[in-house]
Amino acid sequence: MQIFRLSDLVEKISRSDRPWLEFLRVSSLSMGVYHLKAGQADPQRPHTEDEAYYVINGRASFQAGAKREAVAPGSLIFVERNVQHHFFDITEDLTVLVFFAPPEGSLRKSD
Repeated sequence: MQIFRLSDLVEKISRSDRPWLEFLRVSSLSMGVYHLKAGQADPQRPHTEDEAYYVINGRASFQAGAKREAVAPGSLIFVERNVQHHFFDITEDLTVLVFFAPPEGSLRKSD
């Protein structure tokens, strides 16, 4: 068993100069915290794994494929693998809990 304190994870990612912090990786899933500042561009590319987001704080819009929605604290988002997606119009610093199943990058083909 592992227990994580969300407040500790959010503090750690907020102090970092990187937007992504993976804090758990097991055979069936990985989890991380993603943090983008207001006005920052989201550099994501499609992932080879299914992904779920839980917006902890902040406000933005989210696009997956042709669909666009406003997101705010409490928003839950599911994105199927290989679908183009990103956050945009980030009006308040955005912190998101991210789940990948299976773990991020595990289905990516080797070059």
